[in-house]
Amino acid sequence: MSVPESGGRVLVLGGVRSGKSRLAERLALASGRPVTYLATATADDAEMAARIATHRNHRPPDWALVEEPLALAAALEQACAPGHCVLVECLTLWLTNLLCQPDPARLAAEIDAFEALLPRLPGQVILVGNEVGLGVVPLDALTRRYCDLAGALHQRLAAGCERVVLTVAGIPLMLKGPPLGL
Repeated sequence: MSVPESGGRVLVLGGVRSGKSRLAERLALASGRPVTYLATATADDAEMAARIATHRNHRPPDWALVEEPLALAAALEQACAPGHCVLVECLTLWLTNLLCQPDPARLAAEIDAFEALLPRLPGQVILVGNEVGLGVVPLDALTRRYCDLAGALHQRLAAGCERVVLTVAGIPLMLKGPPLGL
């Protein structure tokens, strides 16, 4: 599996349990660079704690870990370095965390900061997000807003990434960029 020589930006999308996280982890490992795993999830219940533990068990022990549920841009600015790879897991959980904040202005500020910083970051950045736009239109306003935000964010990120991969049933489908060489 090859990765862009200059670092690059990779966006890996897929549904729940589609294989997107494992693919992103394989890409990070194949980069041959030191890896920092930037986790945005919070364990608010036993089921989410179990999901986090499963992800933790899949990662190599030498990967650095940064847990940041809200200030993604600030965490990326600290974690990214030339010759390194940062894997962000996951953008849609980050959006959920921001949507649940009492200050609605923080959502726009954090997204703006992230999008402004991303093209300037050194090293390789692999972004993972849930593709939520393939199903029915949600019934409630908050869920529709979430889907709209995630879809718009993914579109903007895809435009700026060298590679975009949709993962379905564990199979990566290249949407943009050179083949993965799997």
